[in-house]
Amino acid sequence: MKKTSSEAILQEELQTFNWNEVDVYPSFETCNTSVEKEDKKKCFQNTLTEAIYKSLAAEKIVVTQDIHDTILVHFQISETGELHLMDAKIDSLTIVEIPNMEILLHQSLDFLPEIYPAIKRGQQVKTQFTLPISIQVD
Repeated sequence: MKKTSSEAILQEELQTFNWNEVDVYPSFETCNTSVEKEDKKKCFQNTLTEAIYKSLAAEKIVVTQDIHDTILVHFQISETGELHLMDAKIDSLTIVEIPNMEILLHQSLDFLPEIYPAIKRGQQVKTQFTLPISIQVD
């Protein structure tokens, strides 16, 4: 039988969890009224998506071609509840038409309410997830 050192366990704990591996999903205060785990997840995703859409709607985006794209935005939430945009998979046409799209996505996160980090075995943990954001500009 192989013995696992406490340092190896700690290293494992420091890894970033994905959504499916946590006991409690990251949350906004407005989502804390939901009791079910899945409802909290949906509330969190909807609140985040609405904040991004609201921010993008405030921008005066002018395009020469219609844009219908689903951007896959990869986020990380730290153990302290800080949300970071890690990567955004943006279609090449969208990049040509809206070259500052990634900057706009980053700016949309500036006014989010406080985020409560995910919890695994009673500890606040770092998590990563991908959120599809549908972009339509005509």
